[in-house]
Amino acid sequence: MTKDQIFEFFRRMAEHNPEPETELEYSNCYQLVVAVALSAQATDVGVNKATRSLFAKVETPQQMLDLGIEELTRHIKTIGLFNSKAKNVMALSQLLVDEYGGDVPDTREDLVRLPGVGRKTANVVLNCWFKQETFAVDTHILRVGNRTGLAKGKTPEQVEAKLEKRVPQPFRLHAHHWLILHGRYVCKARTPECWRCDLVDLCSFRKKVLEKPKGR
Repeated sequence: MTKDQIFEFFRRMAEHNPEPETELEYSNCYQLVVAVALSAQATDVGVNKATRSLFAKVETPQQMLDLGIEELTRHIKTIGLFNSKAKNVMALSQLLVDEYGGDVPDTREDLVRLPGVGRKTANVVLNCWFKQETFAVDTHILRVGNRTGLAKGKTPEQVEAKLEKRVPQPFRLHAHHWLILHGRYVCKARTPECWRCDLVDLCSFRKKVLEKPKGR
């Protein structure tokens, strides 16, 4: 994509959805960290279903420690990899209490020290809570970046670096949310719904599905 095409790409996204938000449910920064950590290899819908009753009881790292790993595991047992995720949540909660006074840090360097928190999770927290211009590249953004020609790369890190260079203002704050939602609901993995995509004329994908398959 050219610079002009990229600007128009995001302009249309902004026009359609001016204030995009994560679909994860949370009421404070700590709950956001936990929800994002739990969302690895799981859907936001599945995470929300598991965390509604959990977050009704737990709002702070200390409350999570008081709850205990057995009770936490019971709450999240419907989520994939729940045993290892439960251990990570307890460990990150302990670290937050011991070294950060129970507060979630606002730098990537500190966030990735937390067990179960990688670069992508840190970027989500920095963007959603601290309003920093970060690009949390998941499978959806990796796919959309490569398909459209917006930001090509073989790894999330490569795509993130391209987005850092290519996404213009005033779209940088919301860019990763727009791309995630586009990949989740329009530019789908198996069959991209190009026939209803508002960005199809800007996209360089060679195998566009311009007619709606029968039965859909």
